[in-house]
Amino acid sequence: MRNKHIISLIATVVATGGLLFGFDTGVISGAIPFLQADWNISDNDIEWITASGLFGAILGTACCGRMSDIFGRRIIILASAIIFTIGALWSGLASDLASLICSRLFLGTAIGIASFTVPLYIAEIAPAKSRGRMVSMFQLMVTIGILLSYMSDTFWADEHDPSCWRPMFYVGVIPALILLIGMLFMPETPRWLMSKGKSEKCRQVLSKIEPEAETERLIMQMEEEIRKDKDNTTGWRYLMQPWLRTPLMIAICIMFFQQFVGINTVIYYSPKIFLMAGFESAVSAIWASVGVGLVNVFFTILSLYLVDKIGRRKLFFIGVSGIVASILCLSCSFILADRLGDAGKWLMISCMFAYVAFFAISIGPLGWLIISEIFPQKVRGLGTSIGSLSVWIFNCVVSFTFFKTIEFFSLPGTKDIAGEQVSYNPAGAFLLYGFIALIALVWGYFFLPETKGLSLEEIERKWRK
Repeated sequence: MRNKHIISLIATVVATGGLLFGFDTGVISGAIPFLQADWNISDNDIEWITASGLFGAILGTACCGRMSDIFGRRIIILASAIIFTIGALWSGLASDLASLICSRLFLGTAIGIASFTVPLYIAEIAPAKSRGRMVSMFQLMVTIGILLSYMSDTFWADEHDPSCWRPMFYVGVIPALILLIGMLFMPETPRWLMSKGKSEKCRQVLSKIEPEAETERLIMQMEEEIRKDKDNTTGWRYLMQPWLRTPLMIAICIMFFQQFVGINTVIYYSPKIFLMAGFESAVSAIWASVGVGLVNVFFTILSLYLVDKIGRRKLFFIGVSGIVASILCLSCSFILADRLGDAGKWLMISCMFAYVAFFAISIGPLGWLIISEIFPQKVRGLGTSIGSLSVWIFNCVVSFTFFKTIEFFSLPGTKDIAGEQVSYNPAGAFLLYGFIALIALVWGYFFLPETKGLSLEEIERKWRK
């Protein structure tokens, strides 16, 4: 019982990095209407502000994957906490568009670093029987961070004060300091310690989180895998070996589908989408976005309970099937908006909530869990960072092209913020995302592995066979 409490405490503190990830990606959603009013900037400028954080995340994951294998997971997470703190202050103090874009780029590097080091840290320290639940805590904290950003945005939102977006960004300093202080008291992961020849420290950490018999068994497994790899080089050459091509493909593809089902268009632009659906003010649209955040958190909690019960594959198929159905209904409700009248607005909200719910229960947490499990110790940091790098590249493409996709697949009849009829409708964009979700079902049937209950060393042995 003592071990269980310790690992839960460690996972909770480290997963604060996920809360920051969620907060700093979600906070831009509520700030957008006020930024546009305060600085008189266009949708294209908003896409640049949003995408700058994503570009920063790409830089963070690209630069720090190998560094986490060299310096350890804990040091890299500490560095990200410092960047989170500075970036939140800089964003709130931004004096013009260029300054805000630069601050979001800087902050994005911390988001990218946290996106792979936090699930990686938890995966390497959690027992096999509860690893799915523990790593999924990262996604839960991401959703809580998004919800908190929506609630914070709602608290600070003021139709009479366009500059109210500044304190929305400042709030991010608080969780950043919590992560920074908390990580000062956290241990390094036992598997990284063993990979660096620090077997005694590895044993000390394992003894706090595993029973004695299991500690010895895991140490023997780690030593065996290290012996197998002692003559191999590390880095990209090792990762490109034939037996690792399949996990590399899985890491990239699952993150492709996680992003190209279009979920972050809802996370980043939900107030804009709700305005298209018929809401009359920015504040009411932000309140509707809080509902999205609540649904996201609730169903991610449900996913934590299910992922080690029914396994990764079943949860994937349940969730992605639901995504296909809910996106189809959402698209139809936008297409028939004129005929449905006021009822159509509430149908759109219901479909969007279902869309978020099915994502939160499946591919949302599963993406981060899978990439943290499937790579061998020698390149686990590098491999996980490639999966994380993929998600930010795909996220950037989807987010930066959302309004362009809407215009390309335009349908008439939706209202803009001012209540005037415009020539575009998001139905076509959502239909595109639904088609990609359908492809994800086919891909998952052939390629998604079941890793429930397996230790990281047992997963590595499966790939070697």
